[in-house]
Amino acid sequence: MAHGVCELLWIRSVLKDLGIEYTKPVNLHCDNKTAIQIAQNPIRHDRTKYVEVDRHFIKEKLDQKIIQFPIVKSENQLADILTKTVSGNAFYDTIDKFVMIDIYAPT
Repeated sequence: MAHGVCELLWIRSVLKDLGIEYTKPVNLHCDNKTAIQIAQNPIRHDRTKYVEVDRHFIKEKLDQKIIQFPIVKSENQLADILTKTVSGNAFYDTIDKFVMIDIYAPT
């Protein structure tokens, strides 16, 4: 997540160099609710001892309103068909979003 924040900050700086001032918070889409809660909550968690620096960096950018984490529903996650077991309807809906076609279907 911290790497994604760095990439967004870099894109903002490139836009600024090109004369485009972007003042709105940039959306960083993440479907991991636990990661978002850890980034937003300043309370130390026992399971986060290896991510303290990243967490503080992300929290700082959230407080400065540079980034924000919109909620992403699982059904909108296109990568889920590659990593999780999904129902047949969800599978075919996602394939439609990928604009994949059946090359063996009769024309």
